[in-house]
Amino acid sequence: MKIGIFDSGVGGITVLAEALKELPREDYLYYADTKHVPYGEKPKEIVHQYIFEAVEQMIAGGIKALVLACNTATSIAADSLRAKYPFPVLGMEPAVKPAVLKNDDQGRRVLVFATTLTLKESKFQHLVARVDQHHIVDFLPLPELVEFAETQQFDPEVVVPCLRQKLSQLDLAQYGTVVLGCTHFPFFTDHLRQVLPAGVDIIDGAAGTVRHLKNVLTDNDLLEQGQGQVTFNSSGDRQQDAARFARALDLIRSLR
Repeated sequence: MKIGIFDSGVGGITVLAEALKELPREDYLYYADTKHVPYGEKPKEIVHQYIFEAVEQMIAGGIKALVLACNTATSIAADSLRAKYPFPVLGMEPAVKPAVLKNDDQGRRVLVFATTLTLKESKFQHLVARVDQHHIVDFLPLPELVEFAETQQFDPEVVVPCLRQKLSQLDLAQYGTVVLGCTHFPFFTDHLRQVLPAGVDIIDGAAGTVRHLKNVLTDNDLLEQGQGQVTFNSSGDRQQDAARFARALDLIRSLR
C-alpha cells in the first residue's frame, strides 16, 4: 500500500521530497488535480467537489494514508475527508505558531504568504487568532507564484521583479520570519531571499507534516518496507504531468 500525497498541481512535490527523505522505504502515489489547478482563487464549494473526486481516484490506486499537501485543500476538506474515510488523513497548516513564538519576544513581525482562499478560510483565521496574542502576524496572497510553479517559470529575471512589486508596499525591515503557507512557494525560496532583508527566516510546514505522518504511521502500525517508488498520476495529461513532476522533484531536492 502506498502513501497518497495530493495537491492541485506541482506544489505538493515539495512535501513529497521531504517524505522521501524522512521515509525513504515507503512507496508513494502522488496525485495532482492539474485539470483544475489553481485552487486558491476558485469558489470553496467547487474545490471541495474536486478534492473528493481526486481522492476517489487515489483510493483506486491503493493508499493507506492521505497527505493533503495543499494548504487550501486542507482548509476546505480535511475534516470532511476524515469523516468519510477510514485511513489517516493529514493536512498542511501554515507554520504560524513557531514563527510567532520565535518573534514575539524580539519585537519582530511575521509575514505569511498563501493563496487567497487559504487566507479567507476560517481555519487559517482561527489559527492566527489562537497564537497571535500580540497581533504581529500580517499576510499577503501570492497567487502569481502558483502560476509560476505550474508553468515551471523559475527565471529570476521574471520572478524577482514580480516579488518586488508585490512586496513594495510593505516595510520588510520589521519582519523576522516569512511563513510560506502554500506548498508551491518553497520553489521560490532563493528568489525571496533576493527581495527580503538579510536575516529574515523563511519557513514552511513540510517537515512538520512529514514528522506527523511518520508518527501516525507508526502509531497505526502502517510503516512498511517498500522500495521508495513514486507513482505520478493526475487528472490532466498524465504523461506530460509525470515528466513535469519528476523535473520539479529534482529541482526541490537540489534546493534543500
